[in-house]
Amino acid sequence: MNERNYPPTILSQAKSLVQALKNIDPAFQMGELTPATLEADLEKSAEIQKTLNILETQLTDQRNQRDAHLNEMWQKMKRLRAGVKAVYGDDSSQYEMVGGTRLSERKPRSRKQHRLPIDRSE
Repeated sequence: MNERNYPPTILSQAKSLVQALKNIDPAFQMGELTPATLEADLEKSAEIQKTLNILETQLTDQRNQRDAHLNEMWQKMKRLRAGVKAVYGDDSSQYEMVGGTRLSERKPRSRKQHRLPIDRSE
């Protein structure tokens, strides 16, 4: 659906074509195609773009509201888990039930090996 079968400069090309056709012959007609029909298409494109801009603004606002709401939810979840950890302990089944990792099930921290610098002056 995202495949476009038209160039990205279509609107500027259409405006240039309309102007050129009007300069050549204001009454130019090729079947049903006239400069006026192309101008009407340009106006419709402008209306569609205006609607798209409004909808994109609304979509951005809705995404911002969603992100703020989910952030509030995340803060509450962290507080609730911390509360369960404080009340029942960090190795309790209750802490595991609310999504925490029990202390006894955590992997030990891996230590990074410290490499000594190589003395290449010899």
